[in-house]
Amino acid sequence: MTHRQEPTAPASCPPDGQPRSWDIMAPAAHRVPLVFASPHSGQDYPRDFVAASRLDPLTLRSSEDAFVDELFAAAPAHGAPLLRARFPRAYVDPNREAFELDPAMFEDPLPPYVNTTSPGVAAGLGTIARVVGRGCEIYRRKLRFADARRRIARCHMPYHRALGELLEDTRRRFGGCLLIDCHSMPSAATSAKRDPVLAGVDVVLGDRHATACAPEITGIAEGTLRSLGLAVHRNRPFAGGFTARRYGTPAAGVHVLQIEIARSLYMDEAAVTRGPGLSDLAGRIGRLIGVLARIDPKSLAAA
Repeated sequence: MTHRQEPTAPASCPPDGQPRSWDIMAPAAHRVPLVFASPHSGQDYPRDFVAASRLDPLTLRSSEDAFVDELFAAAPAHGAPLLRARFPRAYVDPNREAFELDPAMFEDPLPPYVNTTSPGVAAGLGTIARVVGRGCEIYRRKLRFADARRRIARCHMPYHRALGELLEDTRRRFGGCLLIDCHSMPSAATSAKRDPVLAGVDVVLGDRHATACAPEITGIAEGTLRSLGLAVHRNRPFAGGFTARRYGTPAAGVHVLQIEIARSLYMDEAAVTRGPGLSDLAGRIGRLIGVLARIDPKSLAAA
């Protein structure tokens, strides 16, 4: 696998400070009813955002699903597109509602349409996050709502327009669609101290308790991952976020399966660098993609 040069700090955006919102690794031909998305692996950090943060660049990166796009990079070879957010999760989180914000972060009042009471907001992880990593506060001072609105308009909304178009095109082309929402999870999420049931788990599959994806499809993914030597759990502690909730409508022919992969398998979490296991794990994920690519489109069709 060919790797990019390892950054020692967040990559900067173009000189105007505006992040490129997304890109698509497209197949030569879209041959299978699959779409892959990596919403949290972006590394284009606007300079003004980095300057406004109280954190050093490495700590700021701790909320990234770093290198997840590389783990799923085989998708186009199997005939499926891979959508990647270019902006970092700490800047805007596309796996949240467009306006899921903590009023305590802002110096001016928020409009009434803003969701201020979600679990994500309570945890400091709204659309505009308050914290990264293990609760490290991002900002030196309070923000203006106009700044949040600009970020959401430039990043969150274009990403979801692109994703929605991919899903609709796939559903129309094949009669049904399966979105694999690709994520990583820190070691702390599955530590024995936090939850003995999850000790040693490598992958968590989230289908919102069989409401976002047909359980038969989740079962194919689980069985394949287990056959590849990975320990798998379903819906705990991650059942699926905004993306699964918004798009996962099996009765309408759109299935969403969130896949969370333990970072310890493929990277140095503290240094945010690739580990020796990345190439092997990418190969195993490639075999999973191959199995999913053979799913009969009829099994994904609207009821």
